[in-house]
Amino acid sequence: MSTNEIAISETPALARPTAAPRASMARGLIYALCWNVPLALIALTMALPFIWMVLTSLKPLSEVGLANWLPGRLRWGNYARVFQVIDFARYYWNSIFVASWITFLQVLTSAMAAFAFSRLQWPGRNKMFLLYLATIMLPGLVMVIPNYWIMIELHLVNSFTGLILPLAFGPFGVFLLRQFMLTIPPSLDESARMDGAGPWRIFWDITMPLSRPGLITLTIFTFMGTYQNFFWPLVMLKSQSLYTLPIGLLYFNSTSGQATNLLMAAVTMSIAPLVVIFIILQKYIVKGIQIGAVKG
Repeated sequence: MSTNEIAISETPALARPTAAPRASMARGLIYALCWNVPLALIALTMALPFIWMVLTSLKPLSEVGLANWLPGRLRWGNYARVFQVIDFARYYWNSIFVASWITFLQVLTSAMAAFAFSRLQWPGRNKMFLLYLATIMLPGLVMVIPNYWIMIELHLVNSFTGLILPLAFGPFGVFLLRQFMLTIPPSLDESARMDGAGPWRIFWDITMPLSRPGLITLTIFTFMGTYQNFFWPLVMLKSQSLYTLPIGLLYFNSTSGQATNLLMAAVTMSIAPLVVIFIILQKYIVKGIQIGAVKG
């Protein structure tokens, strides 16, 4: 037997693929299917209401109550009619304005409170934090009457200030940012103090930049929650020019009739920016929650 024949006969024994990698690949494929298929079904189930909403917004009113999901003819004019029936642009701007101010104030106040509860040392700090955190268990409806009475005393009913001020503070934001700030090494604060920096300088120049993922997460949560807030604006606002979008959409479901197709068109336009913002910034949400949950 020649040297070439010996090399050829020995090489396949070393390079021939065994059954183990194939079995491992098969198990990995089965494992992926067992997880991905149920997750896809769950995602589809959760997306069905949104799909129905978009399809209904493209139907004529006569087809809304029918069993068919797909409209017989796409009525893109429903979106234009929304602007003709209600002052959609004004309501949309009011919602953006109110939600932006509430978000800014709540993120600022939560960051300052979280800094005091996590980076500063003072007597009774942890007990005070637990007491403050306990207010999360209070239902929002319980606080409506006291807040409304305070707004009456301050003459802020039927105003943007009265709508914004009670929602400018929240225990959830303090909890989220405190958990995040606890992960920042205390040695950074000590080094800054040795260089002559005070608490305010440490807060703005060290803690806030390092807490950016947590701040972005809280900003998204707060904006989405306040943008869609319904009950408090319903209680506070009397003038139609001050209505936010959820209150303005009540016109499509009133005693004079139900325009479900126009309501779905308006809702689609109102939530579309939120969906885009969430898709763009979802990595910051996940990162902020994960990092904030590392240390308690």
